[in-house]
Amino acid sequence: MTDIRKDSVTFITVDENGADQRLDNYLTRLLKGVPKSHIYRIIRSGEIRVNKGRADAMQRLQQGDELRIPPIRLAAKATDGQVVPGANFPIVYEDEALLVINKPAGVAVHGGSGVSFGVIEQLRKARPDARYLELVHRLDRETSGLLMIAKKRSALVKLHEMIRNDVPQKRYFALALGQWPDKVRHVKLPLHRFHTPSGERMVRVDETLGIYAHTIFTVQQRYRDFTLLEALLRTGRTHQIRVHMQANGCPIAGDEKYGDFSANRELQRHGLKRMFLHAANLVLPHPLTGEELQLQAPLPPELTRFLDTLPQS
Repeated sequence: MTDIRKDSVTFITVDENGADQRLDNYLTRLLKGVPKSHIYRIIRSGEIRVNKGRADAMQRLQQGDELRIPPIRLAAKATDGQVVPGANFPIVYEDEALLVINKPAGVAVHGGSGVSFGVIEQLRKARPDARYLELVHRLDRETSGLLMIAKKRSALVKLHEMIRNDVPQKRYFALALGQWPDKVRHVKLPLHRFHTPSGERMVRVDETLGIYAHTIFTVQQRYRDFTLLEALLRTGRTHQIRVHMQANGCPIAGDEKYGDFSANRELQRHGLKRMFLHAANLVLPHPLTGEELQLQAPLPPELTRFLDTLPQS
């Protein structure tokens, strides 16, 4: 990442990752920690120059464009002085365009909402020479498994197009409380996001306000009081698997938001200290070559150990 000086002008040449990006969006990514209001002010004032000329915030940049960046005094970081520790995560796949990691449970994918930093900030810290690292999608903090990070903007744009068209096949393993009905395979319940009075983000089934959501559930193993399911996402709504399972009377074991709270306390005493939801399998075309990628992340040891303690039905 280019070092933006607070005491002198900096000149930057736009590379392929900035090509066809709007000036305001490019600067927002480049000048992390600088308020957007300040970025728009220095654009309007003409302090930002593109190829020695004034520019508009909506102007599309081209590879090879030269940007003049005025001295910038970075705003206080969102970490409130906390240093972001660099971290590397288990790599499932990596090439020049795409990085796929096996995210552990309990780690947010990015900072915000009370979390100072997440996977993406830690990866950037651990890879200071990386010119481009951007999240392709999200995983809940409590969910483990496959997480995609783009290493080129062209890859990010293509992957986002695939996601909008529901191209990637994402399969999860989830442990349901109770016996999942064999006849329930295709769950098509519309989901609506909302915020509670305290500001917590939630999702509920809502036939009026909800957006179409489709999950295909397949029973993998039955236990006396649980069912291990494979969940194949046909759409990618927030908390989709969690709410679809709750709506069918079998919430995910350990789910503190949509689950059975008294059962979760008992599960903690028996060794399950997290939500049993894991992004295990991902199939999609490579964003640049089109070659089919088949990626897998095995169940984490703590989930396997818990399954081993359960009596089968």
